[in-house]
Amino acid sequence: PIQRTVYIGNLPSSASVDELLNLVHFGPLESIRVLPDKSCVFLSFLDQQTASLFHADATVKKLTLHGQELKIGWGKPSTVPQQVTLAIQQSNASRNVYLGGLDEGLTEELLRKDLQRFGLIDQVKIVRDKNIGFVHFLSISTATKVVNTLPTEPAWAGKRVNYGKDRCAYVPKSQQAAAQNAQAFAAQTIVANQAMNSPASAGFYGGFNAPDQGNRTVYIGNIHPETTTEELCNAIRGGMLQTIRYMQDKHIAFVTFVDTTAAYTFYNVSTYQGLTLNNRRLKIGWGKNSGPLSPSLAVAVHSGATRNVYIGNIEDFETFTEERLKRDFGEYGDIELVNFLKEKNCAFVNFTNIANAIKAIEGIKNKPEYANLRIAHGKDRCANPPRSGPQGGAGKHHNRHGHGHGNNHQGEGLPPPEITVKEEFTTIKEDTLKEEPAAAGVVAAA
Repeated sequence: PIQRTVYIGNLPSSASVDELLNLVHFGPLESIRVLPDKSCVFLSFLDQQTASLFHADATVKKLTLHGQELKIGWGKPSTVPQQVTLAIQQSNASRNVYLGGLDEGLTEELLRKDLQRFGLIDQVKIVRDKNIGFVHFLSISTATKVVNTLPTEPAWAGKRVNYGKDRCAYVPKSQQAAAQNAQAFAAQTIVANQAMNSPASAGFYGGFNAPDQGNRTVYIGNIHPETTTEELCNAIRGGMLQTIRYMQDKHIAFVTFVDTTAAYTFYNVSTYQGLTLNNRRLKIGWGKNSGPLSPSLAVAVHSGATRNVYIGNIEDFETFTEERLKRDFGEYGDIELVNFLKEKNCAFVNFTNIANAIKAIEGIKNKPEYANLRIAHGKDRCANPPRSGPQGGAGKHHNRHGHGHGNNHQGEGLPPPEITVKEEFTTIKEDTLKEEPAAAGVVAAA
C-alpha cells in the first residue's frame, strides 16, 4: 500500500464536492469519498508523489472554503484497484467522461439525471456550440462503467463516448513547474508501486530520483561552504528530525525525519517553493532508505523524545554558560545549537541526533551540579509548519556582510511562558508552535 489518500476535514455543511475540487490541482484523482455526517472527504490520488505535493501545498496555503479553514491530513495507505490500473494502461482512463454528438435539446440537468444511475457525480458541463459534454464522476471505476456501458444503449447509439482529462490535473501556470513531473508519470507510478520490489520498478524510481517506500532521508546539496548545521536546521521545516548529518567539506547533508510523511512534505515543499540558504538554491533529493525507526527509539519518540534537551530552573547563568553546556553535553554527541531564555531561567541544547539527546538526559542527571535543574526534551524547531512562500533564509554570515536578516533565536527553539515539566519525556512547546498545522493529530481512515 502507498500513502496516496489525503483527508480534508472541517468542511462547511453548505459546501459542495464541486466547490472543494475547484481547489484541487497537481494531478488526477482515482476516487473521492464523501462523509457528510463527519464533514470530511478523502481524496485518493493515483500516486504518492502527487498526493504529497497536494498535501504540502494545502498545508502551506491553509485552504479555506466558504471562509472556513479546512483540516488537512492523511487517510489509510492503499493500492490503486487492479481494474483501474488496467483501464489507465489500456484506455488512459480518468474519472471524466467525454460525450460527443449530443442532441441540441439535452441540458446539463437532464444529462446529470441520466448518468447519476452509474454513481455520484462531481460536475456536468456541456459546450453547446460544439455539442459535446464532460461528466466528472467521483471515481475512475464509475467512469469506466459509463464508458463501457453507454455505447451499448440505443439512446446513445452514434454518440462518441470516451475519457476526458481530469479537471484536477489542470494546474495553474504559477504551479506548473512543480506539478508537471507528478502529472506526467502519475499513471506509470501506480504500476511501479504495485511491483515495488521488481528490478524494473527500482530502475524507474531511480531515474526520477524518487524514494523507496518508507524512506525518511532527504538529501540536500549545493550548500554554501560557510553554512553551519544550525543554519541548516533553521531552514528545515515540516517535521521532527531523527538525525542531521552535514558533510561541510562536500557541501551536502542528509536529513532523516522521524516520520515518512514529514520527509515527503519537506521534499515537496522544498522542490515546489524552493529552499534557499545563504543566497544559494539548495538541491533536494532522496538519500539512502533509512528503514523504520528502531523499536526502542520509536517508543521513546512516542513518549516525547526529541533531539532538543530543555534545562530549567537555572539561577546562575554565569556558571551555566554556553561554553559550559557545550562542554558538558558535548560528551554525548554533536550539538548544533545552544540557546537561552534567561527571563524564564532555562536553556536548550539541540543535538544532531535524537539518540544522543536521550543519552544526554540520562547521563546529565548523574552530575551533581545538575541535580537541582529540570531536564526534559524540548520541541524540535524543525517540526514547525513550513513557512509560506520560498523556504530557507539568508543565514548568519551573510547578515554580517549586510545581506538578509540573519536568524533570531528568540523566535526559534524557545518555550512559551507556561513551561511545565512533568517527567523525563515531557515535551516543552516553543512559542513558534502556537499555530499548529491544520491537521495535526488527525487520524482518519479512508
